[in-house]
Amino acid sequence: MEWLEVSVDVEAEVAEAVAEVLSRYAKGGVAIEAGPEGWHDGPVFVRAYLPVDNELWAKKQKIEEGLWHLGQIGSVPDPSFRSVTEKDWEEAWKKRLTVLRIGERIVIQPSWLDYDAEPEDVVIRLDPGMAFGTGLHPTTQICLRALEDFVQPGMEVLDLGTGSGILAIAAAKLGAARVLAVDKDPQAVVVARRNVIDNGVGDRVQVREGSLLDISDYYDLVVVNILARVIVELIEEGLAEHLRAEAVLITAGITIDSASGVAAAFERGGLDMTDQRQQDDWISLLARRA
Repeated sequence: MEWLEVSVDVEAEVAEAVAEVLSRYAKGGVAIEAGPEGWHDGPVFVRAYLPVDNELWAKKQKIEEGLWHLGQIGSVPDPSFRSVTEKDWEEAWKKRLTVLRIGERIVIQPSWLDYDAEPEDVVIRLDPGMAFGTGLHPTTQICLRALEDFVQPGMEVLDLGTGSGILAIAAAKLGAARVLAVDKDPQAVVVARRNVIDNGVGDRVQVREGSLLDISDYYDLVVVNILARVIVELIEEGLAEHLRAEAVLITAGITIDSASGVAAAFERGGLDMTDQRQQDDWISLLARRA
């Protein structure tokens, strides 16, 4: 079978956002690879694979449109395209990916690689083609470390904008009794459900298509790893009302320039900011109900 490879060379901080756009149309997989200078010192390569069929032209056009819209937020170059064989495709999306340790206990394991887990390890198995949230992006890593700090056995957790489901899976494996993972994107919901099953936490994690307006329950911990403007909108829609007393809110996807706007929204929405964490150019703000 023949495939069309879509390749975008971007800075590391926008790689997963680009991968999310490509994954909507690329059922052949999405790979994120470090460049020769490593993850933090140069561009990384995001590559997706489209089967050459009757839908190819329409998918190619939608990808170009999606990347153009993403480029209005950050710098995203035009994609390049080339034909590849079946063997090229199989190797390309597995190349250079390794087991990744985040924090003290969390380990991201590509599903085709072997890993001898330590007794205390929290292992999450993912493929690079499984939507937004591979664990490579700084915002995902900040959230994983925060979950490691705050999830307690028996907690009920809400993951808004779940993407690949990585944060919901981590919360469950860290001891949460019930996790609701919500995303507006139906493709992300399909991917997250598959990841939840593959990681053996289907009895604790429910994945649902929808938004905050579809939620009526209350939670001990809420994690939102999206964009600053979306976090502000969620607070204005009453996000704080879904936090129980002493519940923790973890927000990420916030740039240095937008952090003050999110902090102001916290205050307007009845939230007390309790901590600010940073990795590279990305900020995570933590809060509790006032």
